[in-house]
Amino acid sequence: MKGVISIGLLALVLAALIGAHWLLLPDPSRRNWEFFPDMVESVAVDAQSPAAALDDGTQIDLRPVPGSVARGYSPFEYPATPEGAALAGQQLRNPFTADDADAVARGAVVYSNFCAVCHGGAGRGDGTVTRRGVPPPPDLHLDNAMQMTDGKMYHVITTGQGNMASYASQLERDDRWRVILHVRSLQAAQPAVEDAQ
Repeated sequence: MKGVISIGLLALVLAALIGAHWLLLPDPSRRNWEFFPDMVESVAVDAQSPAAALDDGTQIDLRPVPGSVARGYSPFEYPATPEGAALAGQQLRNPFTADDADAVARGAVVYSNFCAVCHGGAGRGDGTVTRRGVPPPPDLHLDNAMQMTDGKMYHVITTGQGNMASYASQLERDDRWRVILHVRSLQAAQPAVEDAQ
């Protein structure tokens, strides 16, 4: 008896669904039923226009809260000035050491990909672009570069100096430190050159 009621109930539901289908059959000449019209007809708001939801005419302002930091970004606290470079030279220390073989190897790869085109493979300032009219960068074996602290060199890579642009957007922070390790290994492998007076 229970099975007969279940089959009868199922047949009744099926008949109701078929009837609803014919009742709600879309007419191509008119719009269909809208159950959530707000999803279809959302209000577009222009930036800096008065907010419709606020009665006082406050403008829509989506600027970040002062002091907020974008995810994955760490601000660099040293300004792109000679004073900022000197301060970075005093306060910043390379977190990697010369006996970290992986860091030195990674630094060599990054240097060959990003730095050698200007500075040359040995750091002599004779990269391929200098043969095509780009002003050559200083030789990394000059006394000035040899005596530069890792922190100041990091500042130069991060903010740029002279003809060198900032490489902060191309090189991750750790890769900048690794490049400095490679530069130090280049400097150790070849004798220093006195700065021209």
